[in-house]
Amino acid sequence: MTRVLKAGRKEPVSGDIRSCVVFLHGYGANGADLLGLADPLGEHLPDTLFVAPDAPEDCAGSPMGFQWFPIPWIDGSSEEESMQGMARAVEDLNAFLDALMVDEDLLPEQVALFGFSQGTMMALHVAPRREDEVAGLVAFSGRLLQPELLADEVVSKPPVLLVHGDQDDVVPPESLPQAAEALQRAGWKEVFAHIQKGTAHGIAPDGLSVALAFIRDKCGF
Repeated sequence: MTRVLKAGRKEPVSGDIRSCVVFLHGYGANGADLLGLADPLGEHLPDTLFVAPDAPEDCAGSPMGFQWFPIPWIDGSSEEESMQGMARAVEDLNAFLDALMVDEDLLPEQVALFGFSQGTMMALHVAPRREDEVAGLVAFSGRLLQPELLADEVVSKPPVLLVHGDQDDVVPPESLPQAAEALQRAGWKEVFAHIQKGTAHGIAPDGLSVALAFIRDKCGF
C-alpha cells in the first residue's frame, strides 16, 4: 500500500497553473528545504505551480527531517533494507505524481522534477520508468543508482540537466559524468551538464540560473 506524501506548495505568480515543478529534497531534509527556491524561480515562471513533498520516512540521522530510503553507510541499515525502502518510495512517488496530475489537471509534459541529492536519485530512477514522459529532470548533487539496469528498464527519455559542485564531499563530483554516460548509453538525446565551481554539496546561484534556463528552454515552461 502506498503512503500519501504530504507536500507544501507555492501557487503561480499569475494565478494560472499551466505547469508544475516538483521539488524532491535530500536525505534528512524536508519539502520546505527546497520550496524556498520557488520565489526566485517563480518570478521567471509565472504560470508554474511549485510543489515540494516530504519524503515518506522519518530520518534516523535527522530527527526533524525525512528520507526517501535508508542509507547504509550513514544509518547502519542493511543493503537489503535500503533497496526495499527505495522500492517503496518509488511506488509512493509515482502515486504522488499521478494524483498531482489528476488534481491539478496537468499532463505529464507540463510537469518537471527538480531533485537534490537523494531526491535526485529518486528523480533519475522514477522518471525514466514512467510510461508518459515528463517535461524534464533537474538533477542536483546526486547520482544515478543502478546504472546497469537503465538501458533495459527505460520507458521514457525526458531531457535531463545534471548539476554538481566540484567540491562536493557528500556525493562525489564524478557521479555527474557517470550518470551522463549511463543515460547516453541508454539512448538519451538530451543530457546537459553544469559544474558549480568552488561549490560543495549544495545549490549555487550559477547552478540555479542554469536550471531556470533549462526549465524554460527544454521543458517549455
